[in-house]
Amino acid sequence: MPFPSDDPRDALALAADIRSGRLSARAALDAALGAAESVKHLGAIRFLDAARARGRADELDRLLADKPEEAASMPFFGVPFLMKDLGSAAAGFPVVCGSRLLEGMPPPQVDSHLAARFLAAGLVPFGVTTVPEFGLATTSEPDLGPVARNPLDSTRTPGGSSGGAAAAVAAGIVTLAQSGDAGGSTRVPAACCGLVGLKPSRGAVPGGPGFGNHLSGIAIELVLSRSLRDTAAALDAVTGRAQGPEPDPDLGGSVLARLEEPLPRLRVGLCLGMPGSIDPARRDAVAAAADVLARNGHTLIVVPPEHLAPLTLASARAFDRIISVNLARNLAGLGDDDLARVEPLTRAVLARGRAISGVELQEAQAAAVGVAHEMWRLFGDMDVLLTPMLATAPTPIGAMPMDHGDVELHWRRMEAFAPYAMLANIAGTPALSVPIGPDRDGLPLPLHLVGMMGSDALLLRVARQLTTL
Repeated sequence: MPFPSDDPRDALALAADIRSGRLSARAALDAALGAAESVKHLGAIRFLDAARARGRADELDRLLADKPEEAASMPFFGVPFLMKDLGSAAAGFPVVCGSRLLEGMPPPQVDSHLAARFLAAGLVPFGVTTVPEFGLATTSEPDLGPVARNPLDSTRTPGGSSGGAAAAVAAGIVTLAQSGDAGGSTRVPAACCGLVGLKPSRGAVPGGPGFGNHLSGIAIELVLSRSLRDTAAALDAVTGRAQGPEPDPDLGGSVLARLEEPLPRLRVGLCLGMPGSIDPARRDAVAAAADVLARNGHTLIVVPPEHLAPLTLASARAFDRIISVNLARNLAGLGDDDLARVEPLTRAVLARGRAISGVELQEAQAAAVGVAHEMWRLFGDMDVLLTPMLATAPTPIGAMPMDHGDVELHWRRMEAFAPYAMLANIAGTPALSVPIGPDRDGLPLPLHLVGMMGSDALLLRVARQLTTL
């Protein structure tokens, strides 16, 4: 199977076909529904509502006939889309966070602010993708089911928590799907499946009106996509006027419009090592990318892993406290019967969150402020930081189980798989996972680019240079 990111048939191309009349929105949706059925064994989709989606697609086809100028203003006009079973929701699509505990809950009656912007961009949601229970893993294998599998190798994970979204895009069900990232949950699945995954700058994307996925500012949502330009267009479509607790970061205007602009000469920080071990193929891919950047006039600055180690340690500690306490808040008042319906690791994280004191939480959040400050200082000396995204190839299905209560072991497994992922969440900086090719087994070799606040467009432009040479 070719890498999804190499496929020229991205969402913007599909929307252009629909607006031109070469394809109807209804036909595009029916093709997506057919693809979903043909790869159902991958477990990408937890819930599907074809009737609701067909009504939306028919509305757009009528709009194109009656008001073509309005259709022309929608970058993803008629493009089939999948929401995530965690985070900002669309009206009518039930969100159960991968948990039996929430099965049967009525779907939301109104769109979240983010879903409203997805709809305004012309997308056609038709289902909800698989996540691990309450997003607590970098795999997507909830007891509730289905188990999400990697289209590049179905014995391996597509990552998590946006694993179903990544599987759906990589398998060709859709060209892009909603994702969210609180500790690498967009970038890890992108890295596992050969996709583009951007965690935007803190505050860039709306999380209202309920801000249930805010998580003290560490979580932010966008999409998983096949192309850099789709990711840029998605960011343009949803960013700004977030009306949240942070000011809107200045992204400098249209990200898509600047994607093809020549890069200035940059100072690129290069960290090849990791706190643990990294397999040679993934280390060598990062080194090769750095060599390409050097040959194009950019200055490389070596960043020893020991320099970042205190920041990654503080980030992991803050992640633990924030995630655990947030779960305790969300699941407050559960009785024994309710607890029996959640997975063992979820029960352990819940108990951990209940036991964390306000002082401990405040200490972790103060340390997170320190991480953000140190990252500002780091980017005083460089423009972009280049690191490995994953330490290994995507792990086998079952390698990160949630059938135990050892929370620290579980966090260590996540950190060992993607050691630099949480750093950008805690600091609030943008970070991008992008593939530069396959390893000898046909699995992705991803890069991880991190930049200063507001440098989302720059990261995409750097990735553009790396992937077009």
